[in-house]
Amino acid sequence: MKFRRESKYGLLGLIYLAQLPPGRVIGVREIAANQGLPQVFLAKIFPKFVQHGLVKAYRGSTRGYCLAKSAEEIKLREILVAVEGPQVTNQCFFWGSECDVTNPCPVHCQWREIRPWIEEILERTTLKDLILKDQMIREASENPPLRPDVRAKAPAETGG
Repeated sequence: MKFRRESKYGLLGLIYLAQLPPGRVIGVREIAANQGLPQVFLAKIFPKFVQHGLVKAYRGSTRGYCLAKSAEEIKLREILVAVEGPQVTNQCFFWGSECDVTNPCPVHCQWREIRPWIEEILERTTLKDLILKDQMIREASENPPLRPDVRAKAPAETGG
């Protein structure tokens, strides 16, 4: 279950689309430029999202893409399946395609135990969840809490 760059780029592209006003059609070139992603990759990934019903494609004078459904309805699992394929969590996280039932790696049994948890997380996590968590992290990093050793000392501690 090692994800390819296409998954990362596709996910970042969808996050960008999800933050636009609903129904706004935007081209791959603009998505790539705003996210700092290779346009060539996105041009190959977005048709997969269309096939899986995650985005709508528009041709003609208004050429581009928009989300086919709300960010609350798009599951992380759907995004990864669109790019990685339907067996997204079946492959061993540690040894990849070198590990299978006939040739198990040293952690094969443990992987089989944790895989259902990962599948459940991928299924319940929405595109909206990812956006909200990212915003929280960014806001927290802009206003980091004071470390104990940096706090101002109370007057009694400073002798004044």
